[in-house]
Amino acid sequence: MSTLPQKYSALIKAKAQKFGFQNCGISKAGFLEEDARPLENWLQNHYHGQMQYMENYFDKRLDPTLLVEGSKSVISLSYNYFPEENISGSDTFKISKYAYGQDYHEIIKAILEEMVAELKEEIGDFHCRVFTDSAPVLERSWARKSGIGWVGKNANLITKQSGSFYFLAEIICDLDLSEDEPTTDHCGTCRKCIDACPTEAIVSDKIIDGSKCISYATIELKNEIPESFKNKMEDWMFGCDICQDVCPWNRFSVPHHQEKFKPNHLLKSYTKKDWQELSQELFSEIFRKSPVKRTKFAGLKRNISFLSE
Repeated sequence: MSTLPQKYSALIKAKAQKFGFQNCGISKAGFLEEDARPLENWLQNHYHGQMQYMENYFDKRLDPTLLVEGSKSVISLSYNYFPEENISGSDTFKISKYAYGQDYHEIIKAILEEMVAELKEEIGDFHCRVFTDSAPVLERSWARKSGIGWVGKNANLITKQSGSFYFLAEIICDLDLSEDEPTTDHCGTCRKCIDACPTEAIVSDKIIDGSKCISYATIELKNEIPESFKNKMEDWMFGCDICQDVCPWNRFSVPHHQEKFKPNHLLKSYTKKDWQELSQELFSEIFRKSPVKRTKFAGLKRNISFLSE
């Protein structure tokens, strides 16, 4: 006869699979002691650039019990976004694969809420909050702790069976669940991501200088793009996938089955010339529900101009 924590954990993992999540792992909620010093050092080195929000809620980032009162468990989940086709041709500016379709925040959050509602029907009421890149949660650390994958040299979470093209999400709850064990690191001596990064943003194993990252420059940075990025951006106008594209583990990536992540037809046909002539009206039409909205029309135009100079 299984104990309740084991029974509930098995039920949660079965539900995660039913709702389309690739992986699901469980950790005990508590202070992430091993992450405190690295996070502090990363901030002190100003590797977060102008992402001031990274300095906020330091304690909550490290302890989910401060974020969700009475929480006992962190349920980590991964959701595939690897596309069926790569739409980055030679005569177009590139967009990170995660932004081909509609905004993942809303889609995954809605799936999580539906999953929680079903769980409550079967388990009974419990207190929880759902997250997907939307609060001060160290998602990668929790996913690593729960055995979903290991943190690669490019600081992305990597899973043996499916690579790294997936979103992370969490359900932080007051259920007492049986926890999973972390997996082992399988990067070995491989340096492909470090050697491929054109701006040398991977400063050492698992440490990224965010202020040198192409994704940071094209999405997070609100000022002009520094000259140090000149001729190094390899036509990326929103985000960057270089360190993931070269990762040998991503040969195991398989296309997602989420209709809402499919690219707008215009994304597939636009040339560099089309992007250079982009109007506010077309930007709003193409990216109406897209993560690209984050950079706004002026930001995307800035990126395109920088790449075109």
